[in-house]
Amino acid sequence: MTDYVEGAIQSIAESIRFDSSLQKATVGAPFGKGAHDCLVHFLSLAESLGFETHNYDGYVGEVLFGTGPEEFAILCHLDVVPAGDGWKRDPFGGIIEGGKIWGRGAIDDKGPAICCLYALKKLKDEGFVPSKKIKLIVGCNEENGWECIEHYEEVASLPEVGFSPDADFPVIYAEKGILHVRLHFPIERAPFLFLEGGEVANMVCDHCEATPRTLTLTRARALNLETTAKKIIAHGKSAHGSTPEKGVNAILPVLRFFEPKSPEVRYILECLFEDRYGLTKLSDETGHLTISPNIIKFRKHELQIVCDIRYPATKRVEEVHELLRLFGVKYETLRHQEPLMQDKDGELVQTLLSVYKECTGKRAKPVAIGGGTYARALKCGVGFGPEMPGDPPLAHQPNEYITFPRIELLLKIYRDAIEALTK
Repeated sequence: MTDYVEGAIQSIAESIRFDSSLQKATVGAPFGKGAHDCLVHFLSLAESLGFETHNYDGYVGEVLFGTGPEEFAILCHLDVVPAGDGWKRDPFGGIIEGGKIWGRGAIDDKGPAICCLYALKKLKDEGFVPSKKIKLIVGCNEENGWECIEHYEEVASLPEVGFSPDADFPVIYAEKGILHVRLHFPIERAPFLFLEGGEVANMVCDHCEATPRTLTLTRARALNLETTAKKIIAHGKSAHGSTPEKGVNAILPVLRFFEPKSPEVRYILECLFEDRYGLTKLSDETGHLTISPNIIKFRKHELQIVCDIRYPATKRVEEVHELLRLFGVKYETLRHQEPLMQDKDGELVQTLLSVYKECTGKRAKPVAIGGGTYARALKCGVGFGPEMPGDPPLAHQPNEYITFPRIELLLKIYRDAIEALTK
């Protein structure tokens, strides 16, 4: 094992130990102390490796390598989604065990960010002089709105070309559009006193609970709901909001419990879980539209439900809005990001495919995903790793990890890719 791999392993473990999920802002820490401290750790590490760094007000940082007239971006993020339930190890312990580093952010996206940093270090030590100014940019708000990138564009110059190591191999040439909406379903005679579940919009709800006006134990048991003296509780399985089929949504069985007692709840199920108005029929080469109801709250005679919608890259967001308006309820847009679509035969995609083949021995074609990466912030950007075809889903799930062999492979792939694109 090389010094670079060993260094990356220790640095990833250290980074995981910062809970960099979104927290209350403080002076100099717009996304909370954990994200701030994680950013400082990363930039301090980069400085110790001999790089120039900048911290832009706690929103985002950058590591610079080279002085060429053109610029090239490597876009990563250090923030994470909340840990959620179901962990067998401390999600912020950075535990090294069994040839793996365990913890939230290991694969999404602290591990790849640090692998890119050590790839730059290896190139630097080899005497490589890039023809472009390489900017390794690390944001702290990727999971919750991209305020970090917005701030970066205000105070620095964002390159036009680059990649984000926050997706899948071989190369991601297209990403669906992202639309987060909050729907307000009226519930005039609610069969519950309390109903709440979910933490963030882009993570499948893994815990939901309610206080029924009448607790029917037989129905609760039939739906595998946990019960207390007054509550029903559903435990699901978290997953990335772009792939809801890989998770188990805890909101569904809770709504099913109340379905016989409320036509309004029945209508919500039809709209959001049974696709009454055909949203998922929208499709193209990037796949079908997906909709994942991930946060639910009972407030003032209505159920407020936040949904993560990923729509096909060649479709217009207005087509989605036309279908949402058929629900006949008030809703608001919380977040919208336009799709990404790059030329499959362009220089960026083909160069990265060539590097992937050289490093893995596998010939592959570029692919499209429902997830959203920083790549879409660039005029010409793509997603490039760290996950391989056939990997178990790890991002936004409990027991997230990255293996030592994957770290070693990422160091080689990213080293070669950076050299090929900036020589």
